[in-house]
Amino acid sequence: MVALIAQEIQVCGACGYGELGNTLNNGYVAGVHRPYKNGTGCGGCYQVRCKGGCCTDEGVVVVATDFGVGDWVDFLFPAQVYAKMARPGFDAELLSYGVVDVEFRRVLCTYGGSPSSLVFKIHGGSKFPHYLAFIILHAPGLYDVVGVQIWQEDCREWRPMRKPFGAVWDMENPPSGPLNLRFQLSATIYDAKWVELPNIIGAYLQSGNTYSTVI
Repeated sequence: MVALIAQEIQVCGACGYGELGNTLNNGYVAGVHRPYKNGTGCGGCYQVRCKGGCCTDEGVVVVATDFGVGDWVDFLFPAQVYAKMARPGFDAELLSYGVVDVEFRRVLCTYGGSPSSLVFKIHGGSKFPHYLAFIILHAPGLYDVVGVQIWQEDCREWRPMRKPFGAVWDMENPPSGPLNLRFQLSATIYDAKWVELPNIIGAYLQSGNTYSTVI
């Protein structure tokens, strides 16, 4: 049994999404505790429903965009999202509780195109080809991105990218020219697998650009 607290929160911080964290999934977003998973849970979608007579069976589907912490609290919602778990006419009653018991499950994200799409955005501080940083916005299916590597052609090896915080991955002095990237995807600690992307042309790696590919 998991408790949920409703309050006005900033849901754009720990994952590195900035203001984009308020608008993903049409604003149906949440700060999360255990599902945060040191940032690899950022961008994951969850169906959350409360328990009680004023709650719907469907609940609400939210995207994890920030870290939230509290006693036995796994989800922190903006009030308007929290109220969506209520049956028609019961939203005020649900809001009056502030904290409710919920159950949740990981679900496929349906925003931003195919649920099998891997989408990342080049970070505002990225200065390719001298420094590359990007943010995972949409992990494919039910998988988390737990590792990223770039192919270094001159020494014929994969170089690991660093995850400084949240959903941000970066590298100083990445290889120049078209890049070969591969992502390590995992649904559990036992099934991690590497998936290589086609060459990404350097023009796509400029600050603010978004790259999407179907895995």
